[in-house]
Amino acid sequence: MIENGDDLINEQDEPQETITRVTGMYKDWFLDYASYVILERAVPAIEDGFKPVQRRIMHSMKDLDDGRYNKVANIVGHTMQYHPHGDASIADAMVQIGQKDLLIDTQGNWGNILTGDRAAASRYIEARISKFGLDVVYNPKITEWQASYDGRRKEPVNLPVMFPLLLAQGGEGIAVGLSTKILPHNFIELIEASIKHLQGKRFTILPDFPTAGIADFSNYNDGLRGGKVRVRAKVSQLDKNTLVITELPFGTTTSSLIDSILKANDKGKIKVKKIEDNTAAEVEILVHLPTGLSPDKTIDALYAFTSCESSISPLGCVIEDNKPLFVGVTEMLRRSTDNTVQLLKQELEIKLGEFEEQWHFASLERIFIENRIYRDIEEEETWEGVISAIDKGLQPHIKHLKRAVTEEDIVRLTEIRIKRISKFDIDKAQQKIDALEDQIAEIKHHLANLIDYAIAYFTRLKKEYGEGRERKTEIRVFDDVDATKVVIRNTKLYVNRAEGFIGTSLRRDEYIGDCSDIDDIIVFTKSGKMMVTKVDSKTFIGKDIIHVAVFKKKDKRTIYNFIYRDGRGGPSYIKRFAVTSVTRDREYDLTNGTKGSDGLYFSANPNGEAEVVTILLRQAGSIKKLKWDIDFADILIKGRASKGNLVTKYPVKRVELKEKGVSTLKPRKIWFDDTVQRLNVDGRGELIGEFRGEDKLLIISQSGILKTVTPEVTMHFDNDMIVMEKWQPKKPISVIYFNGEKELYYVKRFLIENEGKEETFIPEDPNSQLEIVSTDWRPMAEVVFAKERGKDRKENLEVNLEEFIAVKGISALGNQLTKDKVNQVNLLDSLPYESPEEVHAEDLEVIDETEVSSEDKHNDDSQPTLF
Repeated sequence: MIENGDDLINEQDEPQETITRVTGMYKDWFLDYASYVILERAVPAIEDGFKPVQRRIMHSMKDLDDGRYNKVANIVGHTMQYHPHGDASIADAMVQIGQKDLLIDTQGNWGNILTGDRAAASRYIEARISKFGLDVVYNPKITEWQASYDGRRKEPVNLPVMFPLLLAQGGEGIAVGLSTKILPHNFIELIEASIKHLQGKRFTILPDFPTAGIADFSNYNDGLRGGKVRVRAKVSQLDKNTLVITELPFGTTTSSLIDSILKANDKGKIKVKKIEDNTAAEVEILVHLPTGLSPDKTIDALYAFTSCESSISPLGCVIEDNKPLFVGVTEMLRRSTDNTVQLLKQELEIKLGEFEEQWHFASLERIFIENRIYRDIEEEETWEGVISAIDKGLQPHIKHLKRAVTEEDIVRLTEIRIKRISKFDIDKAQQKIDALEDQIAEIKHHLANLIDYAIAYFTRLKKEYGEGRERKTEIRVFDDVDATKVVIRNTKLYVNRAEGFIGTSLRRDEYIGDCSDIDDIIVFTKSGKMMVTKVDSKTFIGKDIIHVAVFKKKDKRTIYNFIYRDGRGGPSYIKRFAVTSVTRDREYDLTNGTKGSDGLYFSANPNGEAEVVTILLRQAGSIKKLKWDIDFADILIKGRASKGNLVTKYPVKRVELKEKGVSTLKPRKIWFDDTVQRLNVDGRGELIGEFRGEDKLLIISQSGILKTVTPEVTMHFDNDMIVMEKWQPKKPISVIYFNGEKELYYVKRFLIENEGKEETFIPEDPNSQLEIVSTDWRPMAEVVFAKERGKDRKENLEVNLEEFIAVKGISALGNQLTKDKVNQVNLLDSLPYESPEEVHAEDLEVIDETEVSSEDKHNDDSQPTLF
């Protein structure tokens, strides 16, 4: 009993959790606030695509509209009659609408979306509704109205927008508990998608950004939650030491982009000599690079470490029936288009009613005057008598009318002036009635064919307002940039082999080479242990380090040759292996795992080289053969965990390098993926050829520039590239070009003499133009002559370029093709020719390639380690 009592006391002594229930005003206040922010501030309505402040701005501009510009400060002040918030929020919202260049004609400094410069104060800038805005946003007759916040005025519940405005402008807002981010889409593409929807066809719409740039919409997910859009700046090479940025990724400005580049430079991720911002109406940021730095690699580094590439997460959230609705852009467009059809129908029905009312009264008026019914009221003394007399006089003549005559109709007849009666023209009156009947028939036809009418409406919008609104953002599938391959080696790596430490702070110890702070380092020890670890100031690996290098993930090209003794007195084994993937900071045993195992020979071979070594045994017992050679080329490449092949069961005195090896790997097959405009070794796209270390890639552009380069997966290609193939130095290049200075066509054939140098092979006159280029051995061309006045057109001429001109230097002018006027030049099928076969070394071992890089020939301990 006492123990139980103690337990009870202890339980009571512990602090108890208390729950306080929220009551009174606190119970509802937060929910009211959250609802208000969602419905009245942050999220647009699906019906018209406007947030409340935007709708009130547009309504106020219509109130003030007289065709002239109004001061934005005046519009803001007028909007405050409808919007119960400060002038600053209204002015900011109005500037955002104006910068989208769709609903508002702007005048003055409205800021710059490219540079991020703010607009001038609202008292200095002016605005009016654009023609497009007047056309698609307003129609008071079909607008539903409600009282403003103070009850003094009427404001629209929703504006009758007859266009997918929300998708064209985009929308973004953060509410309580939810947010919205609808990306802007292309004006013309939205109209075309609306027409396809009305025609019952499938459609796809993708965002288009005002800052242009390049975007990958592979994971757009129709703009729903969970989707992602990758956007990039347009970066190209101006010359060998200069990059130029001409288009921005959405969501950035020139100043924020430059800041991100400078920060990456300060952190050592990239190296930049100088940045020039020449942006005015168009973006132009010049990035000057230090001498010797690869422009292609730097472009990838800009994408990897700066705001030149960013990700956008769209989230389609709108308000429908006073509730948030999560919906994709395809459904948004369908609803907007269907809503437009209904609004067009309401508009037609209102017009039909108005025309029918006009026809009804015009017919009554004609009956009233033509039959002189007005004389029947001369003797009437009361108003009721007048009404009755006119009604009685009309009855014989109104059987053809579409509705009954009301007292209001008769009152209107009594208001006709005597002057109008005296000048009444029956023919003109009938013409007016006939015109009204034609208009009524036309509107009824539109109502009967409402979809065709809506399609014609959208087609008119495209024709009238689509000029200059073509797509700005280039759609492309991005290849992922491997940050470890493009980062600048910004720090130095050292090793203390005896004590087993590596790191960037061991400056008194042995220098290994440059690395970056995001690199992984692979380390081997004499005892046969291996580890991959992150670069750090000082890391313990294990005593007697024999090899340190920057680790390349999925690297099947680097082959490690290893001979080890299994245990203290056990046999020796030989193995070859690649290290493609490991768990970081985990120690791997490359031996058989027996205690006392030790390495006898080790080499790291960046191109799969297989050397010949000499095995020397210790004199013991009756051993007859104490020395023999082993060729690593005879050893198959297996996994790092394999035991290996037996070398000898006797004690090994030492292993000596006898002969350096050659690569046992096949030439690399390289493909070009046109979708991402990148080289790869994964079999994607078109096969370019098989490349050895010394082989080059030939690239020719439409602008008449060629170069030979070592193929790398980091390479970028210009849009005007017309030839990309494996270069054969002895194969001539044949060209037909138009000489702008001489205004004649010329033919030339040449060999490339300066390997690796970018050269121009047509005159640099601005009117000169490359017509055809061929890398075939015996190309044929067809010349189509232009027709001259008074003469018959000359027959087409076929030209054998091999016979037409001998091979000369690249700077030669060439031979004149013809003096006659040429309409066009076509390349024909080449003549048959058996090209000399390329001779390759015998392939001893085949390994799948995973990367192409000029860095394969590095200096990281490629010499063997002997013990």
